[in-house]
Amino acid sequence: MKHRISAGVLALRGDRLLLVRHFRPGIHDFWAGPGGGVENAEELHEAAQREAFEETGLQVHAHTLAYIDELIDDSGRMVKFWFLADYHSGEIDVSANPADDEAISEAGWFERDALPPGHVFPEVLRGRFWTDLETGFTAPIKLPLRQSIF
Repeated sequence: MKHRISAGVLALRGDRLLLVRHFRPGIHDFWAGPGGGVENAEELHEAAQREAFEETGLQVHAHTLAYIDELIDDSGRMVKFWFLADYHSGEIDVSANPADDEAISEAGWFERDALPPGHVFPEVLRGRFWTDLETGFTAPIKLPLRQSIF
């Protein structure tokens, strides 16, 4: 089984959360915080910031490890480290993503009660995340191992 290490951001701008839409007609359609594979000797938070920039054109500052997420799918097992991040600068632009195999069609800032319909990852963004955010992340929270639906 192949293993992959990934890092992503749960970036906030005021009370709005940054999400990107991964869309391939007939294959998948979901929203997630920006993120992707860690490269070479990158620190996890650096990979998360780089991925956010590549996928959205935004500069963010990843600062707190919030969740450790594990997924299994046909390609293997992925461990994703989700960091809280703050917006720093830039305007959303999904056209410059260098990853040819991704299908990011749009991105946006979403309030808690106005998340996009359909699948949103990690799933805690539809509930628990907002409570965890209010109480503070004193330690990373391990999410349950799950089978990826895509």
